[in-house]
Order: sequence, then C-alpha cells, then structure tokens
Amino acid sequence: MVKTNKRILRGVLMLTYMAIIGILLFLVSSLYSFLNTGADRSKMLHTEVKQAEQYLPKVTWKNDGNEGRKISLQKINAVENDYLDAWYVKQVAYKTNTQVGIEDYFTKSARKNIYKLIKNNKSEKITIDATTLEHHLDIEFFSEDGQLIVLKDTNALEYKKVFKDQKLLLETTEVSTYRYVLLLEDGFWRIRHVVKEASKKFKDSLVKTPIAFSNIKGINYYPQATPWNMYGDEFDINIIKNDFRIIKKAGLNSIRIFVPYEDFGKANVKFDKLEKLKKVLDTAFSEDLKVVVTLFDFYGNYDVLDWTLNQRHAEKIVETFKDHEAILAWDVKNEPNLDFDSRGKTNVTAWLDFMIILIKKIDTKHPVTIGWSNTKSATILKDKVDVVSFHYYDKLENFETAYLKLKEEIKEKPIILQEFGLSSYGGLWRPFVGSEEKQANYYKEIQKVMTKNEIPFMSWTLYDFDNVPKEVLGRLPWRTNPQKKFGFITSSGKKKLSYKYISKE
Repeated sequence: MVKTNKRILRGVLMLTYMAIIGILLFLVSSLYSFLNTGADRSKMLHTEVKQAEQYLPKVTWKNDGNEGRKISLQKINAVENDYLDAWYVKQVAYKTNTQVGIEDYFTKSARKNIYKLIKNNKSEKITIDATTLEHHLDIEFFSEDGQLIVLKDTNALEYKKVFKDQKLLLETTEVSTYRYVLLLEDGFWRIRHVVKEASKKFKDSLVKTPIAFSNIKGINYYPQATPWNMYGDEFDINIIKNDFRIIKKAGLNSIRIFVPYEDFGKANVKFDKLEKLKKVLDTAFSEDLKVVVTLFDFYGNYDVLDWTLNQRHAEKIVETFKDHEAILAWDVKNEPNLDFDSRGKTNVTAWLDFMIILIKKIDTKHPVTIGWSNTKSATILKDKVDVVSFHYYDKLENFETAYLKLKEEIKEKPIILQEFGLSSYGGLWRPFVGSEEKQANYYKEIQKVMTKNEIPFMSWTLYDFDNVPKEVLGRLPWRTNPQKKFGFITSSGKKKLSYKYISKE
C-alpha cells in the first residue's frame, strides 16, 4: 500500500513538472514570437491600407534620386508606398475625426498639428472628405546614412469637401506643390515635416471630341443566355458573332455594351476579362458595327476615398482600347442619376466630372457621354460631355415634346436616344397591359418621330431573357417579369412582331 502511494505521488510530481516545463516553453516561445513580430510591418502597422488597395492615385516620378546619388527602385517603391499611405490615413482621420493610423506614418512632431486639427474639427462638428488623384514626385535630397529624404510633390491634384453638421460648406479642387521631409524609422518612412509651397484652383482643359458619325441606328446588347453576365464562364464569342450578324442584317450599325466593375476586377482589371472584351470589339469591327462601351456597370458607391480605385479601373480599360477601330464612344456610367437620392447628387456629379477628365486625358479620339435615365437629368454636365445621351421609357405621346425641349437646351452637341423600348409582357403581374401587338405598334410610332426629327437611337434590347439577375431589379416578379420581354426576338429565337420596326418605320 505504501509503495503504491509512493508511485502515485511520484507520478503526480512528474506530471506537475512536465506541465510547468510546458508552460515555461510556451511563455518563452510566445515572448520570442512577440519580439520578432514587433519589427514586422504587417503586424505592427495599419498596413491593411496597401493590402486592401484602398488608395491608388496616379503617381509619376521626375527621376529616381537626387543628382549625384543613385537610389534603388526598391527604395523608391518603399518611399512611394509609405508616402501614399500617409496621405490615406490622414484623409481617413479628417473624415472620421479619429487618430487611427496617424502614429504609424507621422513622427511625433508632425502628429501635433494633425491631432490639433482633428480635435478642433470634432468640437466644431466639422468633417473633411478628401482625396488626391495625382502626385508628381521628385527626391531632392537623400542623406548619406540613408535615413532622411526631402521629397517634392509638384502639382498634386486634390479634391475635398468640408461639412459642418453634415451640411456641405465647401467643395474645392486644388493643384498644390509640397515639400516633405521623411525619416526612416523602424524600417519604414515617416513624415517628419511638410511645407505647402503653392496652391491654385484646378482648371480642366477639356477639348471637344466630335463623334465619328451621328446617323446612329443601334441596339443595347447582351447575349440571350447570359444577360448582365456577358463575360462570365459561359462566354462564347461564336454566339456573339452570330448575334452581331443578326443585328447588322436588321439594318443597324452600332451596339452598346456594358463593363461590370467588380466582375472585371475593380482597380486591378483582370487580363482574361480584357481578352474577352477585345474579342467582342474585334468581332463587332469584323461585322462593321460601332460600339459604345458603358463603364462601371453594377457600381454605385462614389465615395471620395474610392475615386483612385475607380480611376485605375477606367484608366486600364480606356488605355487598352483607345485605338480600337470599333469604339464609337465611352459612356461613363449607366443612369447615374438614379443614385442621387441614396448617394447624393453632389457626390455623383463630382465623380462623373473627374471620370470625364480622366477618360478624355487618355483618349483624345473618342467622345465621352453619360447615359442619363431621362431628359430632365440629361443637361447635367452638358458642357463636359461630347455627346448628350438620354433614356426614355415614359408615355409615347410625350416623347417628341420631351426631346424637342431637351434639344432647345442642348444646341451645339449631338443628342442620342440611348435606351428606349416597351415590354411585351402581359401576364399575371401586368394583365392586359402588354402584348407583341402593342410592342410592335410602339416601335412603329416612335420610329416615325425619330425619322421626322433625325434622332440617333439605340433600342433596348435584342432578345427576351429567361432570367433577370436580382442585382438588376431585385426579386419582385411585377418588376422582373416585364424586364424579360423587351426583346425584338423571343428567348427561343423567334422574331417578334416588333422586329419589323427594329431599324425603321
């Protein structure tokens, strides 16, 4: 019995000893891990800024270092990344009146003024919503020990809105020149000092770009089986080619297609999507059809801090296809006025304005337009676009009057009826409202008006669709079912009565 107790005691002591050793090893390893990750930027800094790619303004460098001292490309990239991150966290801080991230990108002395402004704005209920769209950088001095850089940022393009009690006080766009002193601390560059040397109001220098031809007889196009998902896994250029031949044979000369923002990769546009878009444009050109490309489909944010991401998206697409012979025009956004209530008219129009500037700076050969949902909104930014485009789904009897009124306000630019049509749906959710006969009569009568007034047009749309994604109109059947029946051709491929009036009365 005594021996048994001793053995139990010895076992308990050994287990206790092993447990203590295990705990000590865990504590030592945790301490070692902590000490090592303490110098890891991805752990100790708010580097979700770059990892999530929240801020991508256009950056150009004058050279790769100050005269007499060569700086590696790796060093240049590090300076650029940390400099842009500093701008971003400061803009977030001024928008939210919080100090999050400031300590990571500004030295102690540089933080004082930022914290002072945040404290004042918070007490006065002031917020600043801002971004920068361009930076032109030059390293003027790089110290021998590699710890200090003097960076000049010439003609930095800044947009900002100032709010008090959530009411807009000021909206301004400036071109400013800065000098920054950056110190290398903990393996990254912090801003030590900044001087704003010059600033002036931004003035765009847009040049009018005429449209190649105004006798537009076109149609909005999606493949029948993949509406609103034209570039997905079921992409089939042979189906598209056959459809383009149908369109051409029907007497039409142009199409309007859509580029979905997220599907194409947002700021980092996907190569395979560009390849599919190229095939579509190549096929259109081979079939002698001109193409209006509508950008930013399924996008409706307009947040100022996202502008740089949106611009990188548009820049990639426009730069890639600006010389393509099929392009007729760039359409910035489909029906952006529908976002006025939810996103704010000021936000939406400012976003559109800068997108027009960007596109026209890249492509000087093709006109830019905006696909407004009605004639009332079509005058917005009329002095910035090259072509005024509007959609019309109201009463047919009011169409000519609405068009002529718009024409009175837009006298020096072409006007395109970019979308119009009537659903042939007359089922459960709209009994006795629609039919193929009524749809055909609608096109017969509106074509008379368009012929009389020489109105360029692009109808909606070639096919009836079996399915309409919920992202388009939601799930309500009284909205989605009529949308399925706007085509000139049924989903089974049969020409409807309206097909007779697809291009003429």
